[in-house]
Amino acid sequence: MEARSRLVLTPFGCIVLITALFLLIRSLFNRNSYEIVIAASVLFLLLVLFIIGLWKSKKLKTMEPGWKPPFPMTANAGEETKITGLDAAVPLFFRLHFFIKGRFFPCGKSSFSAGGCRVFVETSVRRNDSASSLPFNFPVSGIFYGDGFCRLNDMFGFFSFPCGQPQQKTVNVRSSPCYGKKTHINAQTGAEDKRNKPASDIERYHMREYTPGDRFRDINWKSSDKIDTLITRISTDNQEKISRIEICFRNFAYSGNNGETKKREKSFSLEELWLLDRAKAQLMYFIRSLMEQSSAFIFDVRAAGRNWEIENPNDLDAFFEELCGLSFFPPQNETEVPQGSGDMYVFSTACDFALPSFLIACNPRPVTLFIAQPAQSRTASSIQLKVKNENTKIKIDEQKTRGEAEILSIGDFFSNGCTVSPSLLSRGKVKPLNVRSAGKTEMFYAEVKL
Repeated sequence: MEARSRLVLTPFGCIVLITALFLLIRSLFNRNSYEIVIAASVLFLLLVLFIIGLWKSKKLKTMEPGWKPPFPMTANAGEETKITGLDAAVPLFFRLHFFIKGRFFPCGKSSFSAGGCRVFVETSVRRNDSASSLPFNFPVSGIFYGDGFCRLNDMFGFFSFPCGQPQQKTVNVRSSPCYGKKTHINAQTGAEDKRNKPASDIERYHMREYTPGDRFRDINWKSSDKIDTLITRISTDNQEKISRIEICFRNFAYSGNNGETKKREKSFSLEELWLLDRAKAQLMYFIRSLMEQSSAFIFDVRAAGRNWEIENPNDLDAFFEELCGLSFFPPQNETEVPQGSGDMYVFSTACDFALPSFLIACNPRPVTLFIAQPAQSRTASSIQLKVKNENTKIKIDEQKTRGEAEILSIGDFFSNGCTVSPSLLSRGKVKPLNVRSAGKTEMFYAEVKL
């Protein structure tokens, strides 16, 4: 509604109008007929364009233009948003322009986030076209709240008249995909679903080829020996979900940098949000790759304030949509550590300073850690001391971990019509988090550049 209440005269139109009035007044005092003709012609043109535009915009008041972003909408996908409902006659020297205006919250809107990033994009619609497309993209995941509205502009850029009904939308933006080596999970490492069935129902089953995730006790060894292929007995009452994969997504961050506990006044830095975005991308890739390996897994995902159970592609799609708006949460005093004997998979960032103590509390349970670290931690130096014959030798070993840092460019925001709040750039650098308690650690790196 804010856009519709703007003046119909554009900034350029204001300059032309003021200049024409000044020339007309000065020419009347100086009795310069040449300047009088030029100034009067410009004012007459402005008057004609204003009358035509005002008359036509009232006729187009009931028009209902719609905008449909791609679903699912993914960051850096380069897809376009479809604009429909523009089948209206437009006067000569006028064009319909469609605008999308609102605020974008990178990695979701948390209880202590700033006002988000302002977004403003537009496109011009050709005459006699009933549909168009609009470049509408974001460099990171998050949530966009905004309006799509139409205006009638003259081709000279003097006037912009509101027309049609605005349409509000909330758009979830998923993380741009990341790739890595696929994780293979043995069926014995997951927690089995325990369903109590009557003994009479045990004989009701059919057979199929063994897939990872099937219980070993369901293998029909006699039939497998005959055809030299593992065959599994599957009960008709069984949903074939026999292994649970437990995932802990730690979206925690202290309110101050480097472990300080003082309350933060505004928002997290863009680097912190980029680390969280990459952790989300790794989690999405991890679950999707396992579901492609086998449909026999159930994923129990635990995050700050939310739990999910993912059994099928529909659950996975709904989880990805909710993951877009999952932002950082203040650290919590976790009195309960997830109990179990199977493997647990933990996804976190360098902002989670409570992570080392959490990993220690999980011992002796097997834990695989996936952590997003700042790019400066890719190169580490280790000093080894060796003492021999009372002589001290110091050996410096430069160790480089595998993998290139994923880079977020601040210019990508501006190129997509999105401004960056100064509060997102005023924070200090994130320091790497030293974690040595996990049984297996997969590190991936992220960096923010101008």
